[in-house]
Amino acid sequence: MEKLSSTGSFGGRVERYKHASATLNCDMEFGVYLPPQADTGPVPVLWWLSGLTCTDENFMQKAGAQRLAAQLGLAIVCPDTSPRGTDLPGEHDDWDFGSGAGFYVNATQAPWDRHYRMYDYVTKELPALVEANLPVTGQRAVSGHSMGGHGALLCALREPERYASVSAFAPICHPSDCPWGVKAFSHYLGDDRNDWRAWDATQLLTDVDIQLPILIDQGADDPFLGEQLKPGALEQAAICAHHPLEIRLREGYDHSYFFVASFIDDHLRHHAKALGLIASAD
Repeated sequence: MEKLSSTGSFGGRVERYKHASATLNCDMEFGVYLPPQADTGPVPVLWWLSGLTCTDENFMQKAGAQRLAAQLGLAIVCPDTSPRGTDLPGEHDDWDFGSGAGFYVNATQAPWDRHYRMYDYVTKELPALVEANLPVTGQRAVSGHSMGGHGALLCALREPERYASVSAFAPICHPSDCPWGVKAFSHYLGDDRNDWRAWDATQLLTDVDIQLPILIDQGADDPFLGEQLKPGALEQAAICAHHPLEIRLREGYDHSYFFVASFIDDHLRHHAKALGLIASAD
């Protein structure tokens, strides 16, 4: 790990690192917020997965999460959203596919399968690296926004034993049935829709044994709500599976980080409670 920067924030530090990823076959950068408690001992981690076009920096700069994270003693790790520097054919042509749009799946189709294995990167390689080199514990929570909300739901539904809690802001809930998801899955996973099921939260939700309660905030004025995000599909699946799910529709809010910043404290407290940190909050 090469440290790229370190900046003080509410008694802790916002840091950026670079490393060579064996999973993605390229160099990757990621961001970390270490609260002041990390100076005296390891702290739990909230893994934040960002959305389309984002990098590891969007959340750290726009969400305003550091103040409460410092009070709670909660670290935050922000991976990037796709491999970088691979320059595959067509990788940079569209904002909703390829660069910045890894969709947190393990690609099976060439040429994407050599690099686009974001699920293994954010659930295995990067956690192992962070937990071995930074003052954090193996206690994990996961959250994200939009495509990253889809990623957070995948992590919690595919491997719920790895996480204490899950939440999401405006997640892509049913990617097999929305233009963003169909475009990405067709390229990364192939045309057989049976292979998509393992990467679709709405379809996965009916099969899980460990049911982590899901908290979702969704802006009522989100322009992507009906066509792309489809929270109603996830809600219906949760009802059928008796899976605990809370979706809060927020009037007057859209898809932006103004929306995320408005409710991020609720999500931090949701995770802090599951991680046993809530007594540290005011």
